[in-house]
Amino acid sequence: MSTIESHLTQLRLHGMARSWKSLTESHRQGQLSLADGLELMLQSEADDRENRRYIRLQKNARFRYQASLEEITADPTRGIDNQLLATLGQGQYLKKGQSVLITGATGCGKSFLATALGQQACTLGYKVTYYNLQKLLIKTKMARIEGTSFKFFENLSKTDLLIIDDFGLAHLSQQQCLDLMEIIEDRHARRSTIIASQLPVSGWYDIFAEATIADAILDRLIHTSYRIELKGESLRNKL
Repeated sequence: MSTIESHLTQLRLHGMARSWKSLTESHRQGQLSLADGLELMLQSEADDRENRRYIRLQKNARFRYQASLEEITADPTRGIDNQLLATLGQGQYLKKGQSVLITGATGCGKSFLATALGQQACTLGYKVTYYNLQKLLIKTKMARIEGTSFKFFENLSKTDLLIIDDFGLAHLSQQQCLDLMEIIEDRHARRSTIIASQLPVSGWYDIFAEATIADAILDRLIHTSYRIELKGESLRNKL
């Protein structure tokens, strides 16, 4: 390892170190001016840091699937609009703290689409957390028992995008309603939330034990959100 490469590695400038190694191995370092060589190495460092940040964001999100928007075919007959996908892919809804509600029958691709949007958010540099609703509510219950609920809710409130999957599979107790209300209230108009559910939005009201909490949660979710209603037969039948 050359002295320059060694120093770059010690300084944790890994992208620049790899770029310098490549330049020396190809004998190009003598063909570039100082400014051109430095610009090339700095760009390599920037790309390396962006890539490592994406990998870190993706790992911390704990996605259930691997998915990308490029794998999703726009099909109006299935409720997938190309313009809407492009709009969501640009991430403007994340800057505005808007939500996305994805509904449809079992196997129609709700979780895949939610994950693809989450992966795209990671690509754009946003922090994402993915939860199955029941596991999220178990987490909130355990946090209360352990006395760490404030920290848990605070961390959730700071997550740029929270994905809640399998929403509406079971009725919620009063405490679960309160926990969900706190999560949604903390995020309202500040951070984005994606909810995927087998139930149509019109049926969400019935899963809450407390009518006033149902009104409060749905009011915050529905009126300023993007809606995607997936249609058609289960994609699993085609496998």
